[in-house]
Amino acid sequence: MREARQYVRDVLRAAGREDLVETAELLVSELVTNALVHVGSGLEIAAWVEGDVLRVEVGDASPHAPLPRHHPVTAGTGRGLRLVSSMVDRWGTTPRGVGKVVWFELENGDHEPDLGDWDVADLEDDQSGRVVAPGGSLPRPLDVELLNVPLLLHTVWQQHADALLRELLLIRIGAGSNTDELWAHALASEAMSFLQENLPTPNVGEDADELMVSAVEPFVSSDREVLHVPAEIVDHFRVLDETLEAAVGMAEAGFLLTPPTQPEVQAFRHWICGEIQRQAIGEAPIPWSDVPTSAPAPAARIPLGWTSDEVSGSALAVMAADDTNRLIAASPSALELLGYAGPEELVGRRLVTIIPARFRQAHVAGFTLHLANGRAPLLDRWVTVPVLRKDGSEIDVRLLVAAEMLPAGRRVFVARLEPA
Repeated sequence: MREARQYVRDVLRAAGREDLVETAELLVSELVTNALVHVGSGLEIAAWVEGDVLRVEVGDASPHAPLPRHHPVTAGTGRGLRLVSSMVDRWGTTPRGVGKVVWFELENGDHEPDLGDWDVADLEDDQSGRVVAPGGSLPRPLDVELLNVPLLLHTVWQQHADALLRELLLIRIGAGSNTDELWAHALASEAMSFLQENLPTPNVGEDADELMVSAVEPFVSSDREVLHVPAEIVDHFRVLDETLEAAVGMAEAGFLLTPPTQPEVQAFRHWICGEIQRQAIGEAPIPWSDVPTSAPAPAARIPLGWTSDEVSGSALAVMAADDTNRLIAASPSALELLGYAGPEELVGRRLVTIIPARFRQAHVAGFTLHLANGRAPLLDRWVTVPVLRKDGSEIDVRLLVAAEMLPAGRRVFVARLEPA
């Protein structure tokens, strides 16, 4: 990465266009990072100035044109090519040999970055382009039947996995990774792109009131989806599962900035990668099933450094959860409202224990995105929600949740409850 920026900087200085250096370095970084994440290795960079125009080309061994990942504006990833599109005068892709070249032209460096919508039609139509291992063939696609698919969970898993893979790749590049590790990233990314392009995305919106209506079952799941998986990428899903398992382990150990993931997100990855591999050898589909509320929360590497006295001693109905989604305190009034005799029956369990099943996808998605990028449509405002009592019955409560950032970088969420 450093060498690519230095190369472009030298080209511009030799041509007397130092005014383009800052913008060009940013753009080159984005293109090279995108190629490394999605292809792995074998990159070639060329740059020259003709007249007043800088042209930069980044070539790689994949014929697959760069496609935008349709993450919402609150996502913490997936914006690199949008940034390129908004800051250059022209850009595109050109087939070259077995791969392609992504290029841009820059005449001035005063373009303002724009991360808004862009037109996919501006990209090359490259639906047949795939990352295929050397010597691979293209036999008939495999029909994979997915049952009871949690579509909202898939959406948030894509965003979390994107962040994990990007961080893991940059760490491995810095450590001098071998070609096999870089190729594994390319295969993993190809598997994720296939799923994103072939599974629908639920439209839940960003407004808090809209979320309470749309981000619930059955609107966030699909009874049945059939994927036509190219046979040559079936094994990519094994690579994806293994690569993300390594990345999650590094996140839990504190080596990555991306926070560890909830049990539901990990279970989804195991399930969907497993379904494709199992059905490839003739086994029958297994429907997705919800993760038990008793599943343990992710382990916390850093002590919380928070005292529960203010919550557990409050005269109001107040509860607190930490950033692993674990309930850490509840006042007597809150316990009584939910039908628990004492804190030992509830404190220490995951927050999903008191969330009705039809809202759990939305809760896990929202919680994961908040930790990743601060998305918080339901914080610091009163909302009316149903909660589960100990006996399994539901009651509606008015809920006000506030987040407290602790000195060690961890977070506590304190909620006040009132009968609706």
